[in-house]
Amino acid sequence: MGGRPSVVQAPRPGRYNRVMPAAALDTAAYLGRIGVGAPAAPTPAALALLHEAHCTAVPFENLDILLGQPIRLDLASLQAKLVAGRRGGYCFEQNTLFQAALEALGFRVTPLAARVRAGATGVRPRTHMLLRVDLDAGPFLADVGFGADGLLRPLPLAAGAELKVGPCAHRLAREGDLFVLQARTTAGWSDLYAFTLERQYPVDYEVANHFTSTHPQSIFVLGLTAQRSWPERRALLRNRELVVRGADGQRVTSVRDPGHLLELLATVFDLAFPPGTRFSKPDF
Repeated sequence: MGGRPSVVQAPRPGRYNRVMPAAALDTAAYLGRIGVGAPAAPTPAALALLHEAHCTAVPFENLDILLGQPIRLDLASLQAKLVAGRRGGYCFEQNTLFQAALEALGFRVTPLAARVRAGATGVRPRTHMLLRVDLDAGPFLADVGFGADGLLRPLPLAAGAELKVGPCAHRLAREGDLFVLQARTTAGWSDLYAFTLERQYPVDYEVANHFTSTHPQSIFVLGLTAQRSWPERRALLRNRELVVRGADGQRVTSVRDPGHLLELLATVFDLAFPPGTRFSKPDF
């Protein structure tokens, strides 16, 4: 299918459209955190600027889970952690904050949910948050919370839409009522996640977040990760291995000990922790 699919309809206004009230966001502090000014109007170019700035400034990480800290999705907690505390987070944290920022800047946003397919051997629950942004030019998929395999810039929400930034390429495919975000690898196109256009509500994310952050078989409970994206490279730290991918290939660094882990978190991901901080994973 090509062009804009007829099933992509603008969401109806309503008091449940937002995950958190945008008025509660300190927009100036958020923009300072990601290093850009407020756009003059909600345009595709403005959305792309904000999206890339967020991804390059705010790392994807699950470190609070491994420190025994709860993952809170209220906007005050997210601002304290990701903005004032200059930390990162995973999809529910990142995209909740990004949605509030977009709405405060005049964008119309609908929160969605996806089933992650990357690395899956069966059907997974809807444990990934993403955003639909409706502009005069049409709807866009925005997602600052999938980590280093995800989008650096928004993608038109239309079957067959493609986007290439540096060495990374993504496209949207259709499977009946499903949209499927795919990434191009050396073996061809690979599914990242599948989603519908059904609006999600705060309670949906609270339930999924509880599972993701506490279930003993959750990948975010079982191991450590920190990830970050730039136009020219992507960095992925998983337990005791750091992989930095770029146009010239990839470089792998083995984490030697807890002190080396803290050094890499600080230098590669801009995540500062006090000396002696220890995470429950990985085991050294």
